[in-house]
Amino acid sequence: MAEISLLQAFAEVGYQVAGGGGAHGAMTALRRVLPVEGYEFVAYDPATGGHHSVAAAGHERIDHDAAEEYATLEAYRRAIATRSPVVMPEPGTRRYFRRHLEPYGWRCGLTAPLFLPDGRYTGLLHLAYRREPPRTAPALVSAAAPTLAHVTDLSRCVLTPTALPPGYRAVAFDRAGVRRAVPGAEHSPALFGEPGMAAFARAFIDSRELSRRGLWLDASGQWRDVRVVRAGVGFQGGLQGAVVAERPCALPYELTGREVEVLTRVAAGDSNPQIAAALVLSVRTVTTHLEHIFTKLGCDSRTRLTTKALAEGLCRLDL
Repeated sequence: MAEISLLQAFAEVGYQVAGGGGAHGAMTALRRVLPVEGYEFVAYDPATGGHHSVAAAGHERIDHDAAEEYATLEAYRRAIATRSPVVMPEPGTRRYFRRHLEPYGWRCGLTAPLFLPDGRYTGLLHLAYRREPPRTAPALVSAAAPTLAHVTDLSRCVLTPTALPPGYRAVAFDRAGVRRAVPGAEHSPALFGEPGMAAFARAFIDSRELSRRGLWLDASGQWRDVRVVRAGVGFQGGLQGAVVAERPCALPYELTGREVEVLTRVAAGDSNPQIAAALVLSVRTVTTHLEHIFTKLGCDSRTRLTTKALAEGLCRLDL
């Protein structure tokens, strides 16, 4: 019966993490098999190399300096190396314990490093007790740690499964330009290495658009079909962000690169003389390009051409 209860509790932990219950939902489930008086999740931010408190209950959150201080302790390095919880106070942690836990009446603490199943480190879970913790606490926390590690995964991107078609490589961006992985999507080296992509994503985040689609000619000369959608990034999707996804493609409708540029200007509302000036072409050449575009896309007016281009993502994205 005890084993069944343990399995049920761990299943509930996973359900809470996956279902959006987050830190508090996961700890409520874990408390079914492990008494916990106070806890705090501290996330590791791979973008900055720093640690940040993201969720706590039972005691005040540890401030930023304290989180960074813990990361300098030998006990922290030992925990990372062994992937095992560290009990406080013990040699090497007593000064930290006296400064940050003892003044609040805590008698001991337990700190567990959090690693995802793929081995990536995401942060720490601190447990605090006013009495001796159960002897089973380190083992139970270690068993739950791979699931709990998702709570402190700041690289997570909150994205609906239907937001991106299959076969696209993707990178998520926040407004600060921090690049993050997109769960369930293959990483895109082309997007990650493009210098202007962060500014492009920020402009999209600041716009009122929910999504955008277009064509991008990368530095190697490969055309790519690009989709952009809004998404929450960081801890529990708390930051405004965007997912940019791409896949290599041939230009649709047998369009040429120059015709894509002309079509993009038409969709922006430019006249033929304006297009000629922007692309350094004669008005006659622009007119010829437009005749070819009308034929290839089967449109008989600039309005229909614009509607089709925007709906099917035929415009060149401006990076």
